[in-house]
Amino acid sequence: MKEYRLIIHENIKSPVAEAYRTLRTNIQYSKIDGDLKTLLFTSAGPGEGKSTSAANTAVAMAQSGKRVLILDCDLRKPVQYRIFRKENRGLTQALVEEIPPEELVQSTEVNNLSLLTSGPVPPNPSELLGSKRMMEIMLALKSQYDYLIFDAPPVLAVTDACVLASRVDGVIMVIARGMVKPEIGLQAQELILNARGKLLGIIINRVEITRDYAYYHYYYDNEKSS
Repeated sequence: MKEYRLIIHENIKSPVAEAYRTLRTNIQYSKIDGDLKTLLFTSAGPGEGKSTSAANTAVAMAQSGKRVLILDCDLRKPVQYRIFRKENRGLTQALVEEIPPEELVQSTEVNNLSLLTSGPVPPNPSELLGSKRMMEIMLALKSQYDYLIFDAPPVLAVTDACVLASRVDGVIMVIARGMVKPEIGLQAQELILNARGKLLGIIINRVEITRDYAYYHYYYDNEKSS
């Protein structure tokens, strides 16, 4: 089973942790039409590190004293419950059974950081994420936290991320170096923009810059994508 790490929580002095803090700063200053409170993480394809990036970014924001909730909206292959070692009872129950989402939110070992896991895999993820009920949940939770971080499926695999893209304040796409051809990355970017998503930038993952720096880089591209 793949091991997921909260590097910024486990090793706060590492170069990778510093990269996430830099990303946090960039996000906080990436204002388009007011504050950015709802952020969606996605990728072009599977296995590029978008879930780990979302989790570590959420931790970085919580460490700055902000109240943060991470929502696992990858209803097909959820992993946030494994990253935080929690019971997977969450979003789908709030959507289908109409359980108040507040009753399903779980605390984490990180101060100020809470988690709403995906819940059981449903037969109709795209329809649920695009439903009126999902919008109601988002609005209710937005009033209770400083930031909502959404972990969404890869853009090219299914439509789920594009369904949510227009409903959040900003989208961050994770691209793994060596895994995705440039034209595939551009295709994923185009899908997000066509869905009226505000692409804040791209995280280039698994990049070994030098021995003294992280294998992680954040490319800020707000002007080109707005």
